[in-house]
Amino acid sequence: MNRIIAKRTLREFWKSHPDSEEALKSWHAEAKAANWQNPAEIKAQYRSASVLKDSRVVFNICGNKYRLIVKINYAASIVLIRFIGTHKEYDAIDAETV
Repeated sequence: MNRIIAKRTLREFWKSHPDSEEALKSWHAEAKAANWQNPAEIKAQYRSASVLKDSRVVFNICGNKYRLIVKINYAASIVLIRFIGTHKEYDAIDAETV
């Protein structure tokens, strides 16, 4: 079971983007229940996820309308939310350093 830090970030996002609420709640529940040991296990569960350097993963939310970037500490089972935003906002950042 993973620990997700911080769900508040997701809640704040879906308040301003209500169409993302159901998808983000589903992702949170699935990620929390998962026991990912490596990027391959994430790709097996989320085929469209992009694995980046420094243990970062990009998830497509709402059919790629939104992007969620997390940093994962596999040994400690901690998933740290680094960014959630629209595709346009995602294009304006460096996903490997955010």
